[in-house]
Amino acid sequence: CVGCRERTAKSDLVRVVAVRVEQGSQHSLVLQPDPRGILPGRAAHLHPTDGCLALAIDRKAFVRALRLPGPADAAAVVAYVADQTEQHDRPTKLRREGGSTR
Repeated sequence: CVGCRERTAKSDLVRVVAVRVEQGSQHSLVLQPDPRGILPGRAAHLHPTDGCLALAIDRKAFVRALRLPGPADAAAVVAYVADQTEQHDRPTKLRREGGSTR
């Protein structure tokens, strides 16, 4: 994890890549979560938690790990981590239909 620098199973981490976004004659870099691992390019891996994300942003770990020339917009990663945290905290409800849990 580029945030806490802890080694763990790849399945516990989210893959993050930098994507170039063209806006007219200018371009910018955007950090994009890649949970399915299909986007091309160098990647950084992160625990999908607020703490690890904050550490990675504060330490500028994405810039180093992805070898970026400058800062990148992390809004998409922040939204993804917030969504993952919300899903993890939400209680799971099983619906019962005729005795089955399908």
